[in-house]
Amino acid sequence: MRTLKTGAIIGAASAALVLVLLAAGLTPLIDTAASKLAGIPADGRPVPSPAWLTMLIFAFAMGWTTVDCTRPAARLLLVIASVVLLCSWTFVLSLYGKFFPPTLPVLGTVLSFALGSFWINTRIGSRKQTLERLFGQRLPQTSLDTIIDSPTPAEFPGKVVNASVLVVSVQNHAELMELLPPESYTAITNLFLRTASDYLVESGGYLDECNGECIRVVFGAPLPDERHSIRACRAAIDLAARIDELNKECDAKWQRRLDVRMAIDSGDIIAGVFGGARLGSYSVAGPAVDFARRLCGSCSVYGSRILIGPDTYTPAAESIEVRPIEILKVAARRRRVEIYEILSARHGLSPERERSRDHFWTGVLHFRDRQWDKAVDEFTKARIPGIPDEALDFYLRRIEESRRQRTPLYLEAVPALFHVA
Repeated sequence: MRTLKTGAIIGAASAALVLVLLAAGLTPLIDTAASKLAGIPADGRPVPSPAWLTMLIFAFAMGWTTVDCTRPAARLLLVIASVVLLCSWTFVLSLYGKFFPPTLPVLGTVLSFALGSFWINTRIGSRKQTLERLFGQRLPQTSLDTIIDSPTPAEFPGKVVNASVLVVSVQNHAELMELLPPESYTAITNLFLRTASDYLVESGGYLDECNGECIRVVFGAPLPDERHSIRACRAAIDLAARIDELNKECDAKWQRRLDVRMAIDSGDIIAGVFGGARLGSYSVAGPAVDFARRLCGSCSVYGSRILIGPDTYTPAAESIEVRPIEILKVAARRRRVEIYEILSARHGLSPERERSRDHFWTGVLHFRDRQWDKAVDEFTKARIPGIPDEALDFYLRRIEESRRQRTPLYLEAVPALFHVA
């Protein structure tokens, strides 16, 4: 809408300039020369209404497209094609004994292009180009259009926003690099990156980072979203199902599978444009960003596929099914936090899996009370025959280590930021 209004103003200004030129007597001279070239004598009457209408249409259309199109080559090609088209009408109509004066529409088109080109090179006029450079394909098109039409400055100097950060990582990338040739490793990685990033952006996230090992997506920035925690959790659940389908293709083509783990944390973070003239982009920073990254790295330790922090669990609790994994002391937060594993969307568990989740939950509570026998009994009941459960196996190993009075395995494996409470 913003570019449409600007284009309308430019079109009106171009039409006014054409009127000035007409009053100065310039356009009749050009039309006379054009009539001689066409072989149709000009009758000296005022400019016919079709020429006026054509001028107005092309002036407004060229003003809008010049402001809206961010590619200089495309804008130049468009104005040249428009001028050629208008001039060709004169010669085509001359074959039927009619004269179409091209001066007014051509001038309107060229002036709109010139004014539009001048406008988009100003600080305010280059706003759309700046936003497309910052966000490009990293946002859904609807979200990008909303930002462009909003009064938000394009500089994004930085502000505190409440958002959710989703980190998606390939945990076995080192193994894949060792077992696959470089071209196959690149192909399988790109297949994952393309599938995951496309879906997460379509789900309303901002693609903050995408490299050979992980993807980081932000929900709730740059556009505020009160349901960002719920959207992030649902996106992770749906992405896990898509990765399962993707692994079937990878297994058939490369005889390898991607071990993809995810983590989400929410909270106040700083969002703005980071970087310099050579490399700058809209990004986020803060404890929630770092915690999500480290939490994702811990997924393989706990045997979990999707881990979330307490600030994500609290607002999203009514929309997801979870089970507790650990209580941690986080150095950056100076408090204990409980992390959870997402199992499915709300009411998405079968009766058997619900029973397993409940026994697992009870087993974790007994484990925290150091009631090893009761914990083992509950974890045994939580086992579903034929379905691997890495988190369940991890807790059983921890109990065995604790009974032997040895240093528990998890104290060595959990990243340095985390300390088991």
